[in-house]
Amino acid sequence: MASDTIPAFPDLKDRLLVVYDGECGLCNASIRWMLRRDRHDRLRFAPSNSYQVQPLLASHGVQMAGPSTGPDSILVFRSVGTPVEEMLVRSNGVLACLRVLPQPWPILATIVRLVPRPIRESGYRLVARLRYRIWGRYAVCPIPTAAERAHFL
Repeated sequence: MASDTIPAFPDLKDRLLVVYDGECGLCNASIRWMLRRDRHDRLRFAPSNSYQVQPLLASHGVQMAGPSTGPDSILVFRSVGTPVEEMLVRSNGVLACLRVLPQPWPILATIVRLVPRPIRESGYRLVARLRYRIWGRYAVCPIPTAAERAHFL
């Protein structure tokens, strides 16, 4: 559901865009985990409060309550700016990320995909509800290292 108001993301090409809560300790740890494994450069990242992704989020009906309030889910965008643009949320977003990483992660994604979606979603929502209590919350989104910056919008 691409929109004329969405800025072009020419650097994405066939990469997935992962939009995450930049203040969440678990989310930041997960992004760093994916960065270490993304040897084929298939992922790009943006915190949900980034001005660059606001029009994209709005075009998919994701409303931000304030500058430090993000969605309670990972949002993964495929084919941004094309007629087949797609937004994947929660467990489906995580599985999409795992599928583009090198082995053994695509195999794990295939196995987890066999778990019925309502069960996967329940587990995801439980972790999402507890994430700040267990992994903490940053006052501001951490700045990526110089080596990581190329992977962020």
